[in-house]
Amino acid sequence: MANGTLHKPTFSELTRVSAKIGMLSFGGPAGQIALMHRELVDERRWVSEEEYLQALNLCNLLPGPEAQQLATWIGWKHHGWRGGFVSGALFVIPGALVMLALSMFYALAANFDWFASLFLGIKASVLAIIAQALLRMANRALTTPLQKVLAVLAFAALFLFNAPFPLVVLTALAFGAIPGSTRPNLLALKAMDTSAPAPANLWAATLKAVLVWGVIWAAPMIAVLVFLGRDHVLWHIGTFFSQLAVVTFGGAYAVLAYMAQGAVTEFGWLNPGEMADGLGLAETTPGPLIMVTQFVGYLAAYRAPAPFTPLVAGMLGAILTTWVTFSPCFLWIFALAPWMDRLQRSPALKGGLAAVTAAVVGVIANLALWFALHVLFTRVELLKAGPLHLQRPELANFDYSTAAIAAIALVLTFKLKWGVIRTLGVTAALGLMLG
Repeated sequence: MANGTLHKPTFSELTRVSAKIGMLSFGGPAGQIALMHRELVDERRWVSEEEYLQALNLCNLLPGPEAQQLATWIGWKHHGWRGGFVSGALFVIPGALVMLALSMFYALAANFDWFASLFLGIKASVLAIIAQALLRMANRALTTPLQKVLAVLAFAALFLFNAPFPLVVLTALAFGAIPGSTRPNLLALKAMDTSAPAPANLWAATLKAVLVWGVIWAAPMIAVLVFLGRDHVLWHIGTFFSQLAVVTFGGAYAVLAYMAQGAVTEFGWLNPGEMADGLGLAETTPGPLIMVTQFVGYLAAYRAPAPFTPLVAGMLGAILTTWVTFSPCFLWIFALAPWMDRLQRSPALKGGLAAVTAAVVGVIANLALWFALHVLFTRVELLKAGPLHLQRPELANFDYSTAAIAAIALVLTFKLKWGVIRTLGVTAALGLMLG
């Protein structure tokens, strides 16, 4: 086809290519977005460069995994809801099946010594992975003094005062709307045309999307409520990850901080080391990194299975977690994609999301320090002094083996520029040797 000529795929073409992307989408959001750009913009010309970037900007404004939402938008653009559902679902399903299998194996083999040694290396490697994500995000997002202040304040609120993650995100969103409208340069926002009117004829389509996908989102939770009640672990899993799906700005690493706060501290579903194990597994699978939520949901239900067997309960927990994590993504896209141009022209919204992006750097810094303390020390004491919540590691419990592997992972990641899977392979082998 001639360069510059766009091509509308058939539904079978869309399905086939979406399945291919879903099985090859390793490398986190950056790698997945680059893969889709090559496949859908450069090679197949299903969308133009400008359309692709505008859609990516919209997906960055929304909670949830931006790469999966971008895939959903491309399917919606060509074949409506049917195309959007197929593209979005096929982006998730391959990774979800692999993650479910890994979660089942993890729960069954967790008591074996060799398995603990294997994940000693994986946990150490995760520290390097998060450090790399933190530096990349900081270099991209913190370009003005105000953005740096917001990042520091977010870190302090979470690490020193144990502030709820949603409160930090919503505060940044509200605060950023003011300079977004009045002093956009404080958040490095470009001038924009705000003259486009809101298209009134789209309200009905938006309302339909919200109602239909709201029901789809809530359906399994209604079943859990009716048959198992509010005290069952599946109800707690569904409500927790539904809340997470609404406030997951900033990608999976930001979500992990909120998830750790709830899953480890509040509910006690798993410990900090197991959270690091889950992230390591998610890094090795295709699809969104947020798939680590499925690992948490599986273990939570597996360990409180009644009235089911542990295996059945774990599978139900994993499926429910995946459902309430990703069904809202379809709601956001189907409801807001038609409004793309108008959303791109809202200074207050752009300012709010720029402030959230800056705050997320502080969120990821909190996550990095939290993981480092709990992975490098076998015991961390929580000290409370008024509003302060200080985490003090016991120096006598420093884990020298994990620290040595973490140092090697940092060298492989930052000095030698190795990829995630290659680094994880080396550190897992080192864990087995030292264990």
